[in-house]
Amino acid sequence: MSDNIIQLNQELIHNELKDLVRNSVEETLNALLDHEAEELVNAEKYERSGERKRYRSSYYSRNFQITSGEVKLKMPKLKGVPFETTIIKRYRRRECFVEEALIEMYLVGVSVRRVKDITEAFWRTKVSPGTISSLNKNAYEHIETWRCRKLSGSYPYVYRDGVYLKRSWGSEVQNVSILIVIGVNEDGSREIIGTAEGMKEDRESWRTFFVWLKERGLAGVRLIIGDKCLGMLESISEVFPDAKYQRCTVHFYGNIFSATPRNKMKEVSMLLKAIHAQECKASAKEKAKQVADKLREMKLTSAAKKNRRRNRGNSYIHGFS
Repeated sequence: MSDNIIQLNQELIHNELKDLVRNSVEETLNALLDHEAEELVNAEKYERSGERKRYRSSYYSRNFQITSGEVKLKMPKLKGVPFETTIIKRYRRRECFVEEALIEMYLVGVSVRRVKDITEAFWRTKVSPGTISSLNKNAYEHIETWRCRKLSGSYPYVYRDGVYLKRSWGSEVQNVSILIVIGVNEDGSREIIGTAEGMKEDRESWRTFFVWLKERGLAGVRLIIGDKCLGMLESISEVFPDAKYQRCTVHFYGNIFSATPRNKMKEVSMLLKAIHAQECKASAKEKAKQVADKLREMKLTSAAKKNRRRNRGNSYIHGFS
């Protein structure tokens, strides 16, 4: 019975479809290039005229990488006028998606050698280290333009934090500190408004970072949310004297969870969320006291102390200014 079942060779079909697409793209691109050449010389192939000053002079081959493989382009040679095509940028050897993939692989930490292996496996062609470096140089220029852009409008709420990421630095991998600030504008939309690499989370680094943001146009800041970094706290009053500070809820939860057994995490999480679900500041404070008592009943004394110390040390509960 099984002998009568039609078996499909999916790999063969896939390869045939790729060849069909590649051949079709190759024919279409070459036809478009021919049409551009005809418009530039203002005459069709083999057309003769005594008034003509522009002529076609054979072709030269050029390889071009697309999703389905490599195609061969027949680039027209002209006399009396340079051939400039609007279809493919000069010196481009790949579709944009290939270059975007190369940049993305590099930015997430894939080594240059590994990028070469991946490009050979996917696109059947190797990319030289020089090409990868050139592409990433262009990418970093765009990133720097975005990073230093002018800010407009007001950002009443600002979230900030410092993270450590691994990156290739010379011949070794090192931890690099990155300061990040996310602003919430008056429409309620979040936007990354500042990043800086290689800075520590000390007072001078945060002060320099905040001053840089202010010079770029950061204004209207009413509340800054972050962890309890002393360097950051000291710099806020100097750069944004009218802004208040609020402890980040996520960091606060992390402090509580550090003193909570894994099997009680879910219950404690629900208790903490109940504090922030209250409708007003007074209710939230009262709920916080109840949660502290509940934590002590659960024999989570350290967690209860952290909760009590947190609420006693601030003039407001998270989310209630």
